[in-house]
Amino acid sequence: MKTLLNIIWLVFGGFVLALGYFMAGIVCCLLIVTIPWGIASFRIASYTLWPFGRTIIEKPGGAGLFPLVGNVIWLVVAGIWIAVGHVATAFAMAVTIVGIPLAIANLKLIPVSLMPLGKQIVPSNRPFVSTYR
Repeated sequence: MKTLLNIIWLVFGGFVLALGYFMAGIVCCLLIVTIPWGIASFRIASYTLWPFGRTIIEKPGGAGLFPLVGNVIWLVVAGIWIAVGHVATAFAMAVTIVGIPLAIANLKLIPVSLMPLGKQIVPSNRPFVSTYR
């Protein structure tokens, strides 16, 4: 079922969203100072391509000062606008019965689009076991 939903997601918006995050990652990596946001954009792009069966968690070890400051800068510069875009497309997807799971997946992208630094993508079908002790 996850594979079918991922294919439908990819066709009806996932590819375009992933392409947008990928292009933002390239731009951020070209501007040397914004490389951490570029890496986070690539991570979000991979999650956006195939969201069903995966989830986003905080990285083990907690967030430091840099991710906190970086997330605040990201939130002000781009995060709010990206989140608004995800909400708008989620409403558009939820119009049909088939689109409801796609809308939910779009809403799952909002927390990581607001604060992308310090996040990790893991499979959701098995519990995450930290190797950091």
